[in-house]
Amino acid sequence: MKRALSCTLTLLAATLAVAPARANDTMADLKAGGLVFVTTDNVEMASEDLYLSPHAVKVDYVFHNSGDKDQTSVVAFPMPDVEGSGDFMVSVPDDGADNFMDFSVTIEGQPVTPEIDRHAFAAEVDVTALLTAHAIPLLPFGEATTAALGKLPPDVLDDWTRRGMVFRDEYDAGQGLVVDWTPLWRLKTTYWWRTTFPAGKDLRVSHRYKPSVGATAGLAFTSYADDGKPRFSGPDFDREQAKYCMDGAFVKAVEKRVAANAKQGDRVLMENWLSYVLTTGANWGGTIGKFHLTIDKGKPETLVSFCGDGVKKTGPTTFEINATDYYPERDIDVMLLNEDEL
Repeated sequence: MKRALSCTLTLLAATLAVAPARANDTMADLKAGGLVFVTTDNVEMASEDLYLSPHAVKVDYVFHNSGDKDQTSVVAFPMPDVEGSGDFMVSVPDDGADNFMDFSVTIEGQPVTPEIDRHAFAAEVDVTALLTAHAIPLLPFGEATTAALGKLPPDVLDDWTRRGMVFRDEYDAGQGLVVDWTPLWRLKTTYWWRTTFPAGKDLRVSHRYKPSVGATAGLAFTSYADDGKPRFSGPDFDREQAKYCMDGAFVKAVEKRVAANAKQGDRVLMENWLSYVLTTGANWGGTIGKFHLTIDKGKPETLVSFCGDGVKKTGPTTFEINATDYYPERDIDVMLLNEDEL
């Protein structure tokens, strides 16, 4: 039987009220996910136990080789692409490390040191060698990258501007003209290793990483009437409602907080987003035999909404889904609403 995360989970928790606010500065999340398997013959994903929280992603798999021969294959974990841009920030857990999401993997409890494949692209052209030759970090975010770009000779920066690798940003910070060079390249990172799946046996594989949690000040899915009251309608609301399955109860909870905080005026609701690429599970032979998902919102007062089927509340901050013969037809996108001071 095929199933997809298709219904609604809404967590409603009583907290301090918040005031309506909007902002243009947005932090995007990086949608990481599961393992990609090159060969699928006879190897099935017997179970997947997935834990998602703003602080950690934990995934435990059991694979079963139903054939009569061992299979050795490349298994890969593609990190999300990181785009350089002057238009928005991206949430990177550790912008000073090559392994910027602190990815780790174990097989039958033993740690594995994966190979890493990293390439930078500008205008779809591989510019990895150019960046490396000039000692520029490949990750297009962080102080180290900005500082290294600022030390490049003018002729190199002119060439990289024409290549679409950087752009020149000039502004007056109150003490004269300041020039910054913003990276425009895109970094693709994949961890990979070889795994032997023994004939007729199970193999347990686990991986861990720190998620990228996107954020925006205020509520991106609301518009405001002349009287300052929020309206839960329009294209932005429709888009996020489809993505996060916001239902009537969730909207009412948000309205209540916004209205109450309008009187207090010192706090604001902030959107956070947590994503996971689940559809890579379809790369394995057949369906996922047993699928278990835990969403941990982190704090009891957090409001959360995401699409799900058969969701059960199992703790003050946790919700779980169990499914059998599961076929992942959509990825997991979680909206978390937290309070912040103005």
